[in-house]
Amino acid sequence: MMRRFTALLALMLTAGCAAEPVTAQATLDGQPPIVIAHRGASGERPEHTLASYRLAIELGADYIEPDLVLTKDGILVARHENEISETTDVANRPEFADRRTSKTIDGQKVTGWFTEDFTLAELKTLRARERLPKLRSTDYDGQYDIPTFEEILTFLAETNKGRERAVGVYPETKHPAYFASIGLPHEGPLLAMLNRFGYRGRAAPVFIQSFEVGNLKALRAKSDLPLIQLMDGEGGPADTPGTSYAAMASPAGLAAVAAYADGIGPYKEMVIPRGALGRLGDPTDLVRDAHAAGLKVHPWTFRRENYFLPLGVKGGINPAGHGDLAAEIDAYLKTGIDGLFSDNPREAVPAVKARAGG
Repeated sequence: MMRRFTALLALMLTAGCAAEPVTAQATLDGQPPIVIAHRGASGERPEHTLASYRLAIELGADYIEPDLVLTKDGILVARHENEISETTDVANRPEFADRRTSKTIDGQKVTGWFTEDFTLAELKTLRARERLPKLRSTDYDGQYDIPTFEEILTFLAETNKGRERAVGVYPETKHPAYFASIGLPHEGPLLAMLNRFGYRGRAAPVFIQSFEVGNLKALRAKSDLPLIQLMDGEGGPADTPGTSYAAMASPAGLAAVAAYADGIGPYKEMVIPRGALGRLGDPTDLVRDAHAAGLKVHPWTFRRENYFLPLGVKGGINPAGHGDLAAEIDAYLKTGIDGLFSDNPREAVPAVKARAGG
């Protein structure tokens, strides 16, 4: 009986993906979709390290994505969150034990160690570690430090020398209203650094993204660089009480977003929801409606581990095992998305190229 159940489960996990749309849709500008290396090649190296960004570029990513927070002395650094116990060895550093504290960030109580309580010099003594150790290798833990935004742009400038097409940068402002409330706003240092490295005008290889609204509107008032309004599958912008991402994703909401942004970065299930048992369902109208408003669509985040994949493309029952990420990506590409965030450019880049070539 157990053998029969295991065989049935394996069949369910490897069954086909979503039903194919009748016709693959075009991107907004007719160009091939871009691959945004989410925190670098974070499926293979500790996220937000120069090693992760370097590998992503070697694997063919079009953009690298640093999440930006600030230090006590006002320096932009790349971390997924300003609370850094999951992504560094700070919890094992006795000299910083007294920095552990609790704060309210975007209405949520968070306990740990926060970048804004450290100078850059202090942060540079820490070492990065894998954020998802149950799913990914920890072989590279302790090898890399926390990069500044300046170091990332310097690395990118050196990497782009001699390239016909520059690899772009796709920074996210993390908790901008919170940082502004403690006297550390993102906008000034972010725009100054981008300007210093030559990122100017609508055609610059950069997108600035945020889950908040006020931050993007403030950036639009000061810059014409491309902006992306991020959207989660639940809740709403932390700085705009009473507004939901669901409402922002409606035709009327998208028209309002288009007044200050150039595109949206929705949670991927807002584009193709998952149905019974976690299988991909039918696409929503979000891509069509966003394109009608003149907005690009870059959903997040595509990952190869079975834990994250929809039923039908999983590679077995081990959560850390790898499934058919290319099949999931292809289903999304058919909706006309203009790009996608992925932890795994090793799989994502060929998947996008295969669809564009077809």
